[in-house]
Amino acid sequence: MNVQIESLNNGLIVSCQPVPGGAMDDDVYVVGFALAALSAGARGVRIESARYVAAVRQATPAPIIGLVKRDLTDSPVRITPFVDDVFALAQAGADIIAFDATDRVRPANVEALAQAVRDAGKLSMADCSSVDDARRALAAGVDYVGSTMSGYTGGPEPTEPDIELVARLRALTPNVIAEGRIRTPEQAQAAAKAGAACVVVGSAITRTEHVTDWFARALDAVYAPVPVVLPMVLGVDLGGTKIRASLVQAGAVLDTVVFATDRAGQPDGWLRAISDATLLWRGRYARVGMAVTGAVRNGAWRAMNTATLGLEGDFPLQAQAEAIFGVPVTIANDAQAAAWGEFRASADPSDLVFLTLSTGLGGGIVAQGRLMQGLAGHFGQMRVGDEPLEATLCGPWIAAEAHRLGHACQPKYVFDAAIAGEDWAMGIIDAVSARFARLCCDIQVMLDPARIVIGGGVGLADGFIERVQQHIARMCPAAAPQLQAARLGHEAGIIGIADLAQSDRMALYSISRKSGIAFTSGKCVKTRG
Repeated sequence: MNVQIESLNNGLIVSCQPVPGGAMDDDVYVVGFALAALSAGARGVRIESARYVAAVRQATPAPIIGLVKRDLTDSPVRITPFVDDVFALAQAGADIIAFDATDRVRPANVEALAQAVRDAGKLSMADCSSVDDARRALAAGVDYVGSTMSGYTGGPEPTEPDIELVARLRALTPNVIAEGRIRTPEQAQAAAKAGAACVVVGSAITRTEHVTDWFARALDAVYAPVPVVLPMVLGVDLGGTKIRASLVQAGAVLDTVVFATDRAGQPDGWLRAISDATLLWRGRYARVGMAVTGAVRNGAWRAMNTATLGLEGDFPLQAQAEAIFGVPVTIANDAQAAAWGEFRASADPSDLVFLTLSTGLGGGIVAQGRLMQGLAGHFGQMRVGDEPLEATLCGPWIAAEAHRLGHACQPKYVFDAAIAGEDWAMGIIDAVSARFARLCCDIQVMLDPARIVIGGGVGLADGFIERVQQHIARMCPAAAPQLQAARLGHEAGIIGIADLAQSDRMALYSISRKSGIAFTSGKCVKTRG
């Protein structure tokens, strides 16, 4: 289908994106949403992932705006970050391809994405957060600019649509798509009056979970006016690239805001940024759980690798966070929190070691139902000669080795090339998987866990665990560990730290070298030595 630039004008587009992992996250529901919307008068639909675009394309010739969402470890950009995503969406049948056009650290620049869309013979939509984003995107030759990213690039997330931005975009081009927090017919009309060529509505139509929550809260205000403290936690994952904050209840992530970490900043500034970004959630949570990269001991935070975050000395993170948020705060290393999240998400009560392999190498240990804290699990900091182990295992090493061999690319493309059978890439991935296999065998000999759970962008890359298992079979069959892929993905740390913050069942275990005191579930006992 050859969609023209005017095909969506003066109409409604329905975003048919189910809650990830929700009850309707399946082809049949996405296609059903799309067909129902089109039968009621929508001009087109906005669909996430090549899989769902292909399913909807088979069901209707109507215009499809396609996008891919990814959670990256080295960039806050989520919407169609890679050129390969553009071609996958085009092949699946998207007519218009949307991508994040904000001015942030990103794997592919706006010009490259816009050119890829043109090369694929499709129209492009730049999801913008500001007029400056739109100017750059138009200069790159995009067809549509949208207000999609307004309020999602840092600071507190608004609750109302950005009608003012729609009007300012209209001053640049007539091809403006209004999108973001449009939940009522009146808001859609306001966007149209501001000059939008068409209007996207998503959650209010196709996310049953969100709409139900809106109505349930409204009724609770009438039926249960007495304030009730909900068992809800503000979970925070503070990393070297981005900060993720989520409202978590009973192991479920209800709402999330993600923004880039100011790498030139300091811990006080990061805490204030988190407080500002979650200001609208105040009163909805009674505790804060904060997972951070680095070591956590006795309420203090210390960097293990200053290249990740330039943190000097010990920072009193727990005390400072409690002063800012005004509620009790639990802190833990991010990989240890993810280990606890994976342990709690599984019905298996056996011991586990969690390894996350991505920009660096981190880990966590759960033994006899207890999470070991302090330095426990910092396997990436073990030395191999003069270097930490993670120096030759992580994503940056893969990219550097590819560059040394004349292939300037990110780890994702090295894996893709290895799967395609290219010798140079297979050699790099084989070297990493062999070193990682030896680490797994060493951990098995040292700790003898029932299972080793593997997460992270590299750890969960296609075929990586299988390659590691092949090396283990040749290397140490007598001490072969049981490997499992992580269940919770990028939410493991958030869910784990939230559970640690609020659950009476948590058991924290740490040892102070100086005093010889072990802290278990908030109680201290004298240890041997």
